Amino acid sequence: MKKIQVLFVFLLSTVATDAQSLHLGNCPQPPVQEDFNVTEYMGTWYEIEKLPALFERGKCVQATYSPLADGTVRVYNAELLSNGKINSIEGVARVKDPSQPAKLGVSFFKGVPDGPYWVLATDYQSYSLVYSCSDYLRLFHIDFAWILARTRDLPEDLVSRLHDDLAAAGVNVNRLKVTNQTGCDVMI
Repeated sequence: MKKIQVLFVFLLSTVATDAQSLHLGNCPQPPVQEDFNVTEYMGTWYEIEKLPALFERGKCVQATYSPLADGTVRVYNAELLSNGKINSIEGVARVKDPSQPAKLGVSFFKGVPDGPYWVLATDYQSYSLVYSCSDYLRLFHIDFAWILARTRDLPEDLVSRLHDDLAAAGVNVNRLKVTNQTGCDVMI
């Protein structure tokens, strides 16, 4: 038991230091987009706001989704680093359960379990609200949330409404960080 407590304190201090969103207990189960159509979701989405994430350090963050022949989705994430270089990663998303197509799993590395990617709300043409949460040791969970748009900005009233949706899902919206989407001409 002592080892688990030490591990938990270590993880908590590491995650808290790097501004991850760590919470005691299991992940919440917010409702997802009804009748989600993954085909309409394809294309490029720009990150407007997010919960802090260790794996995102740059600006101009964007994700491009495209269909693959086997029915999965190619995921291409890119960001502009402070040194002017583009950092990118490619992965695959798949619908985990056809009866809940808004709950996808995304994998960027072979042999590593898929990470959850739940579309809570989208109109496919202007905004998307995405949530991800993983439980650890049945003691705590780490969650991520993203407000995405088809353009590099969204009207404030829409962002405010999406904040309300996230709050209703149990997300601390005070921790959301605005993504810098200026000076992004070099991005594809």
